[in-house]
Amino acid sequence: MPCSEKPETGLKLPAAIAALDERTRLELEAAPFRGLIAHLQWRTDAQNIDLMNLAGFCRNCLSKWYLNAAKERGLAVDYDLAREVVYGMPYPEWKQRFQQDATAEQQRRFEETTPLHAFVSGHGKQA
Repeated sequence: MPCSEKPETGLKLPAAIAALDERTRLELEAAPFRGLIAHLQWRTDAQNIDLMNLAGFCRNCLSKWYLNAAKERGLAVDYDLAREVVYGMPYPEWKQRFQQDATAEQQRRFEETTPLHAFVSGHGKQA
């Protein structure tokens, strides 16, 4: 299954978009990804745990989806490189500069929302 599909349902597209040639459709789908990555690189105040608690995915999930897509295509991309694409810098540098300690409330909410977290290969669970 391609990494962009949810295991039980797949990616649902309006008929007008599904009818586009594959190259155009992929270019259109890639644009929001680039916008999201640029926005998350700018919004260093948006903590991963808050993203997980609100949306069920974070920068690390995006990095793993990117990594899985590269592996599906036989590309030599490792997790560190995938994280650098998403974070805009090496992860240890981002973590040192921007990551804050999670509060007890954030940790409680994380545990509460775990069943809603995105399926990402490497997390060992499905949504």
